[in-house]
Amino acid sequence: LYKINGKPLIWYVINNVKKVKKITRLVVSTSNTKHDNELVKYLKSIRIQFFRGDLKNVAKRLLDTAIQYKKKNFIRISGDSPLINPKIINHVIEIHKKKKFNGYDLITNVFPRSFPKGQSVEILKTKTLKDNLNKMKKKEEEHVTLYFYNNSKKFMIKNYRSPINQKKNKLSVDKKYDMIKIKKILGFKKK
Repeated sequence: LYKINGKPLIWYVINNVKKVKKITRLVVSTSNTKHDNELVKYLKSIRIQFFRGDLKNVAKRLLDTAIQYKKKNFIRISGDSPLINPKIINHVIEIHKKKKFNGYDLITNVFPRSFPKGQSVEILKTKTLKDNLNKMKKKEEEHVTLYFYNNSKKFMIKNYRSPINQKKNKLSVDKKYDMIKIKKILGFKKK
């Protein structure tokens, strides 16, 4: 909810995802803890659907979200990615829609990573997540797709590589200095 130019960080993520014409439904999957009440209040104010679930088991939360909305596949975009590029999302969706990738468990652009952090797009088959949720360790529950990357020989994974390796760049917001960088990129205006 940290604001840049009067808009919370999540607004930038949502605004960029809304530019993707091929997305049928946008849902913010957040925790059911008290500290996310303000986020939910904000999402209601801008008429964005949300789902609340387990704080630490993010994999279960995303699975429950997909089941709630009856989705066979879902796209995972992290809330710490205010500069997520709609063109990258579109391209990953185009790959997913190709007949030859129809049976794939995961379409991604991070295995191996060639895009900057903050530009991660993953399309995961709901059934694949459901069938493997009880096999995940705590860290894998938190990082959702880590289990599939750690066990990649058991799954059909398609990776979309950037034409230029940009993995050393960082466009996600994890620390205070990341926010300073994002503010500069977004042209922060002091009031």
